[in-house]
Amino acid sequence: MFAAGIMTSATALEWAMSEIIKNPTVIKKVQAEVRDILKGRKIIERDIQNLKYLKFVVKETLRLHPPGPLSLPRESIEQCEVNGYIIPKKTIALVNMWAMGRDPQYWHDPEKFEPERFNNDIERLIPFELLGFGFGMRACPGLSFGTAALELTLARLLYHFDWKLPNGMNSEELDMTEKFGANVVRKNNLYLIDPPYD
Repeated sequence: MFAAGIMTSATALEWAMSEIIKNPTVIKKVQAEVRDILKGRKIIERDIQNLKYLKFVVKETLRLHPPGPLSLPRESIEQCEVNGYIIPKKTIALVNMWAMGRDPQYWHDPEKFEPERFNNDIERLIPFELLGFGFGMRACPGLSFGTAALELTLARLLYHFDWKLPNGMNSEELDMTEKFGANVVRKNNLYLIDPPYD
């Protein structure tokens, strides 16, 4: 469980930074929010509740880039019917989280990184659109810790540094190719320059 938490958190952070750098209006907006709310003081966990746009960025990152593309296996305890399909007792099922996050039936312009799409549901207790953490009684026990750690780390990185791509590269040139496996990671590592923010 410890290793799974580290790998998924690192993967989510790398994708969040990739999407933020790829979308210049997003980095400006999220950095402005973080810097305006903190106003020169050290960030602490309770500050995160006030960083609404940062929360949108995290949700949108996890929608497009769930660290685990498939759910953990589930076994049906009895025969049931789902959308007209008969599921026999003891059937092992996996949910394709990656495909659900990009399904145009449920998401407007699903390939676009658009944090504002979460503007109307930020107060929801259970974020069902982020099924990468599972749901119900079998949800990931690290849901609260994992999202808080990601939000806090991202806020600190965005507050303290003015991130840039190396060698004069512009955001359109950033390769966002995914490499599939147990986790969906970037095919190529993300390299950034981190001049400190004054």
